Amino acid sequence: MAGTGDLAGSSRPDADGGPVRHTPVLLQEVLDALQPEAGKVILDGTFGAGGYTKALLDGGADVIALDRDPAAISGGQPLVDASNGKLSLHQSRFSLLDEFAPDGGLDGVVLDIGVSSMQIDEADRGFSFQKDGPLDMRMERAGVSAADVVNRLKAGDLARIFGFLGEERQAGRIARAIEKRRAEEPFRTTRDLARMIETVTPRKAKDKIHPATRVFQALRIYVNDELGELVAALIAAERALKPGGRLAVVTFHSLEDRIAKRFFAERSGKASGSRHLPQVEIIAATFVPVGKGLVTPGDEELSDNPRARSAKLRCGQRTDAKAQRADISVFGLPNLAELDAIGG
Repeated sequence: MAGTGDLAGSSRPDADGGPVRHTPVLLQEVLDALQPEAGKVILDGTFGAGGYTKALLDGGADVIALDRDPAAISGGQPLVDASNGKLSLHQSRFSLLDEFAPDGGLDGVVLDIGVSSMQIDEADRGFSFQKDGPLDMRMERAGVSAADVVNRLKAGDLARIFGFLGEERQAGRIARAIEKRRAEEPFRTTRDLARMIETVTPRKAKDKIHPATRVFQALRIYVNDELGELVAALIAAERALKPGGRLAVVTFHSLEDRIAKRFFAERSGKASGSRHLPQVEIIAATFVPVGKGLVTPGDEELSDNPRARSAKLRCGQRTDAKAQRADISVFGLPNLAELDAIGG
């Protein structure tokens, strides 16, 4: 079993419960896909520390940038001031990105799906158990927190969250242990929860990650509705892009990549419908693939930035076909307890 020092001193990039973005991953590949130049308007839906945005500006494009985190908006103001009017920065979820598109549509959209290292580094944000802090994890600093989820949901609901969103094999055991412990004292801090999980599922010598990693990932994704937001953002991008505009999506784990892959497949114009029925509906393609479809980091980038090891880039180019209806059922999102029912 790992002790306090392991929690405090671990340098594993995934020990925080999810992938981290600070240095922009697959930057050149994203630029090659979006082809920023003077006269183009490109939206960066995940501003973070501004890595993609700055590169897009350097390429000559005008940039509209969004971020849910008020700290990212505040930190990005110097870049806004230095852009000579070419950058506008807004606090917003990227699911609403089409509300910021100009009348003529966008030439490009980039979505980098991950948690910012700025958020990880701040103990009071509660994303990481490397540093002790309140069990929070809210990107917008509002609404239901991770502590609310852990202390209020039934064990069955917690198990589904840990199992679906964290792909945690011991989800049931951990959920039952949480329910038992919180009856005596509620969970308030990241270390408190991580240590309890470590007690229930001790770390084995062959384990590459801390036992709490997948639970923390699941809680973060659930609290911020990250999968639902991604689906909504892809659909919003379809509405906002002009014909010829390009959508680039960088993901870091299988849940996100599965959604992006399915979206581009659904929008490619292939026949859709049940394999058990004789009739299928042929829908005009709203996107066509750019390049070979899937791009992963090269050896040089992996050497410079090991955190990029799980990154995948998918990109499509918008056709002139009408945007399809916003049917989220095709993405297979898990049926989990409603956040609104928990109360913050």
